[in-house]
Amino acid sequence: MSNHFENTATAGRARLLSAIGLVTLAVGYTPASQAGATFKIDDTKWVSIGAGLRTSFQSMEDGAGASGNKWSNDFNLDNIRLYLNGQVHKYLKVEFNTDCQTCSNGGEVRVLDAIGKFEYNPYINLWAGRLLVPAERREMNGPFYSATYNIFSSGTPFESADFNTVIKTDGTSAGSFGRDDGATFWGAAFEGRFQYAIGFFRGLRGGANVDDNILYGQRLAYNFLDVEKNPGYYTSGTYYGKGGDILTLGFSNQYQEDGAGIATDPGNFRGTAVDLLFEKVLPNSGVITFNGEYKNYGITNGFSQASRDMIKAGTVTGFAMFEGNAYDFSGMYMFPQKVGIGQFQPYLRYVNVLPDNSSNRNTYEAGVNYIIDGHNALVTLSYEYSDQLTKGLDYSSTATGDMVNAIKVGFQLQI
Repeated sequence: MSNHFENTATAGRARLLSAIGLVTLAVGYTPASQAGATFKIDDTKWVSIGAGLRTSFQSMEDGAGASGNKWSNDFNLDNIRLYLNGQVHKYLKVEFNTDCQTCSNGGEVRVLDAIGKFEYNPYINLWAGRLLVPAERREMNGPFYSATYNIFSSGTPFESADFNTVIKTDGTSAGSFGRDDGATFWGAAFEGRFQYAIGFFRGLRGGANVDDNILYGQRLAYNFLDVEKNPGYYTSGTYYGKGGDILTLGFSNQYQEDGAGIATDPGNFRGTAVDLLFEKVLPNSGVITFNGEYKNYGITNGFSQASRDMIKAGTVTGFAMFEGNAYDFSGMYMFPQKVGIGQFQPYLRYVNVLPDNSSNRNTYEAGVNYIIDGHNALVTLSYEYSDQLTKGLDYSSTATGDMVNAIKVGFQLQI
């Protein structure tokens, strides 16, 4: 769920300096990795604004227990984000982004990112405030820079900071949309091929975490072919061939003592993931893209299945993090020919989630993206056959759900 331009727009994929009295200023164009326009205040200061929208229509088959062969029909506002970035000194920047974090319940605009940045050189930099916890590529992509529209709704289980959409202090939340309050050191070496991010965060608030233990998050990645170019430690799930030939292997890990469970039965949480991105520009200018991900999550020294079932029953409140293994694989091909104003990119995807002491779940997905302007403008049509759509985040021993069909049309726009 999580996130970039989602992922924070950061240096801003499209920038317009605050329109208050500055509309007539000259526009300077940023490098390709920050496509868009920037207005400067002076040689070291600038401000940028932008916006991102994701909205969709989904029709889903009712489960086997429903009467008749009925389908739901839902229009959804998935994300509406406002991006604000600025530089106040050669080495100092600020970023502030918002999102509609309760869109399905009417919608409330809330703080997504609030980051103070000290960026000194390619090797070591520091971001602090509310920001993305270093994790696997899907979280670092966020919804706006992933390869498929359904990356979160039918993906592998969430990290601690993405397990609840709202930050609370009652033992049910460790952040929101992959973000948490903390700090991250990040940088790159060996001509940018080796990239790292090491962070320290609040993690679970209250409940099982009675001692206020902090959460540690790390991500390491190595670029074997062309070096990925993204703002900060963010990533992308595809570059539509404009990033060259990509082969990047990433490793991430998160750990928090007493980071899961209930106050009377806490457990230590560990979440480990390995991800791979391969993208190749073919001689005919077509582009193939493969994303792979493996997760292994464990909870030790407490949080029994009985306590997890009690959370499900509503007799106690707690943090019922996923425990087990999960896989996510997708492959796609973007045709070189432009049809109308865009290019077609069909894809296939498979997700397998294997919780400990709960029922397994699978998603089979096929779809086609219509790419108009990279991550800034696209339309997607997808078909899913999945029991994740009915089981959701229920990892109790009694979790049940049917394999159902779903069709979705999604729209994504950014500036």
